[in-house]
Amino acid sequence: MTVAGVDAKFSASWNNPDDFLARVGLTWSSTQTFDQLGTVSAEFAHAKTGAAGYSFIGIYGWSVNPIVEYYIVEDWFGSPPTADGGTKMGSFTVDGGTYDVYQHTQVDQPSVTGANATFPQFYSIRQTARQCGHISITEHYKEWASLGLTLGKMEEAKIIVEAGGGGTGSITFTTATITAK
Repeated sequence: MTVAGVDAKFSASWNNPDDFLARVGLTWSSTQTFDQLGTVSAEFAHAKTGAAGYSFIGIYGWSVNPIVEYYIVEDWFGSPPTADGGTKMGSFTVDGGTYDVYQHTQVDQPSVTGANATFPQFYSIRQTARQCGHISITEHYKEWASLGLTLGKMEEAKIIVEAGGGGTGSITFTTATITAK
């Protein structure tokens, strides 16, 4: 992974990883809920090549108290992601696309606290992949809350590429900003 100076721009490449994750963005103090942060949003554009057994490109983050790991998936390599076999909670439309919302439980897995824990993962997976655009991150937080999916105190929101299960590939973010206003 190479970080390209200002904003959250970066490039990354992988070669047959079990699980490769690269991310750049905002980190908070874990003292505020999402509605205390203002409006969180991102702009992104990327070019990608290659393949992966599974992949997520978009927004990634954590909350604590309770611990939640979350994904807003805008694009992927190969087949659309499956949210680790999670339960579909609903769908909603924002930023010109429809997202399916899933919840999955991780059992005794590494967490943002540094210790293994059991915690939910929330996913918004765009039905049609895109390589650029605006992401209204706070709107995903609000939609999850309306479905009973409760985030805790916010730890981070970052632009991500995650690839695993084999494959070789690369990605370059030519636009990558995340703001909270």
